[in-house]
Parts: sequence; structure tokens; C-alpha cells
Amino acid sequence: MDFIDLLLPIFLSAVFVFLASSVLHMLIPIHRNDCKRLPDEEGVLEAMRKDGAMPPPGEYMFPHCADMKEMVGPEMTAKYDRGPVGFMIVRDSGTPTMGKPLLQWFLYCIGVSLLCGGIGYYALAPGLDDIVTLQVFGIASFGMYGFSSAVNSIWKSVPWSTTIKFVFDGLIYAAVTAATFTWLWPDSWG
Repeated sequence: MDFIDLLLPIFLSAVFVFLASSVLHMLIPIHRNDCKRLPDEEGVLEAMRKDGAMPPPGEYMFPHCADMKEMVGPEMTAKYDRGPVGFMIVRDSGTPTMGKPLLQWFLYCIGVSLLCGGIGYYALAPGLDDIVTLQVFGIASFGMYGFSSAVNSIWKSVPWSTTIKFVFDGLIYAAVTAATFTWLWPDSWG
């Protein structure tokens, strides 16, 4: 058995998941309300545009402290109590484009499929009952697709309702991945 034989299911499962995600995000409005508008958005943006206040692209936490000792000090405690407290991601200025994120998403799908292929290569024998291959590939891919966003709810206070929607997406992607690998899993390896 050669790992090269798994290139077709790896590639096709990534393509099918990419297509399924396109349908989920463009045709079904499940994620439409994941992000909220800031109150007085224009005022906040104008304050950020002032000389020297425009943050470069990156992820920010506010109020920011350098270490745990500072976090529990009276000055930081007062800042936290006064609020606001949050995380912010700043992107490059200009109209957002979808090309680069879509390419990165497809590469992520390839990565998940590669890992699933590796798991199947080492854990599954050729000619197994389809239900076994379906379960193994489903569980493996669900772990990677379904729970990848839970960290944001745990550490960054992203609402759990948003994460649950992404877990649902992951369940769909896992089903597509498992079905593709099961469909193309060889009955026997030469």
C-alpha cells in the first residue's frame, strides 16, 4: 500500500469540503449575525484614524498588560473595571478581498484531508467495512473541523452561539470528508 494512492481522496475531500463551505456561507444565512456593529462605529473609527492612533494590522487586547503580575495590580484592575475589555483584529486598510482567505481555507482543507489520509493509512486495513472507515474518517475530520473555533470562545469571549454554528459546519465538513474517503477507500491494496 502506498500513501500516493490516497492523493485522490485527499484532494477530492478538500474540494468537496470547500464547495460545501461555500454553500453554507453564501446560501444559508447561519453566520450572518456572528459579528456585531460597534455603537457609534464611525466615531470609534475616526478616533482610531487620528494621528498616531491608527494601529497596524494585527490582533490587540485591551486593556493590555505585559504579564500576570501587572494584570492583578490596582491600575490594571481599575482599567478592567472601567472597561471596555476586549480583543480586536485590525486588517490592512482597503476593500476586503476573498482571494487570499479562500486560498488559505482550501490549503487548510488539504491539511485536514492529509492528516485524515495519514490516520487511515496507519490505522485502517484495506477492505474494511464501510461503516468503520466512515467512523474513523468522520471522527478524525470532525475533531479538526468541528472544534477548531472553540478556543476563541474559551479565551477570547467569542459567543458560544457562534462557536456552536462553526461546530455544526464542522459536522457537515466531517461528513463530506468521511464520505469521500469511504467512497474512495480501496477494497484491497496491491
